[in-house]
Amino acid sequence: MISPERLELMQQTWVRQLARFEVAPGDAYPPFDDLVARYQEPHRYYHNLEHIGEVLKVIAKLSDLANDPGSLFLAAWYHDAIYDPRAKDNEARSAELAVAHLTPLGLARERLDKITALILATSHTQSTSTETDICILLDADLAILGAEEKRYRRYAEDIRREYAWVDAEAYRVGRSAVLEGFLKRERIYRTDRMFAEGEEAARYNLRTELS
Repeated sequence: MISPERLELMQQTWVRQLARFEVAPGDAYPPFDDLVARYQEPHRYYHNLEHIGEVLKVIAKLSDLANDPGSLFLAAWYHDAIYDPRAKDNEARSAELAVAHLTPLGLARERLDKITALILATSHTQSTSTETDICILLDADLAILGAEEKRYRRYAEDIRREYAWVDAEAYRVGRSAVLEGFLKRERIYRTDRMFAEGEEAARYNLRTELS
């Protein structure tokens, strides 16, 4: 859960960012309200507004590297807008929602294509893209892996709660495969800044959970 004050600040930032695309506040509020409702769905224990806030915080920290901060901001908000832990197409459906929300607001097709590409990249299927904004968003999405131990443990527990319908043994096997997949990567974080700040902690957290 996030505080009402934090939510209000997120709304103000949303309106400010949309104003960069000449979207009036009155037109910006409805998609924001829809996103908030989606991120507050009862089955979300990790993929919620707290996660979005953490992703946006990392993007802000890396904003001086970004080519298109506006598209990054919107992609961050939409990347988990559709979240069904039983589904395999959450990113694709989230990208479709972004287009459905943003097209009526007048965003150009080129920008919508950029936002779509960013959202699809968050499937984390070992994309080899070196496009800077993709690297920033992926690092922000995975920043939780390098969090301090207490926050990481809560993240791991919340992911388990989202998969409560999976029995213990099947979850152990599946989760272990995910953790091992990250550990086998040459680099978890793509930007040099996140690599320097979080790579060691992320590998420690992953190994600890795996053990």
